[in-house]
Amino acid sequence: MSFYELLIFIHIFSAIVGMGPGFMMILTVSKASNLTELKHSYRIRNQLHIFTMVGGTLLLITGLLMGAINNSLFHQGWYVTSLVLFLIALAFGPLLLSPRSKPIKQLLKSAEGEEIPAEYEEMSKKLFFFERLENLIFLVIIALMILKPF
Repeated sequence: MSFYELLIFIHIFSAIVGMGPGFMMILTVSKASNLTELKHSYRIRNQLHIFTMVGGTLLLITGLLMGAINNSLFHQGWYVTSLVLFLIALAFGPLLLSPRSKPIKQLLKSAEGEEIPAEYEEMSKKLFFFERLENLIFLVIIALMILKPF
């Protein structure tokens, strides 16, 4: 196995380990019926987020290393588009997701009893909208990587 083939292996493995849990993050919290379940779901969600961060970092590193080894990739539309979309999705974290998830974390931290606070519904809708948009971007990237259409 060449170094380049090893990078491809790590890249694909990282996509599975990093992207898979990312697609499940909304699902983990959307089925909670009381505050205890919701808090527990967010703890699970935070653990899944670690996989997405590690996998995403490895995806970026291996993708760029493959481009550095095979410079012709930077002349392929699918590669450049995927890279740009990945960087846009990466920017979602600090610019769109974190500002919407921090108030939810604070709300859950201060909430008591078993009833899910009424404010949670509206706050989560806003967060999940951007998470779904980010997931759509990742699906487009995956399609570009498989099909290499241009």
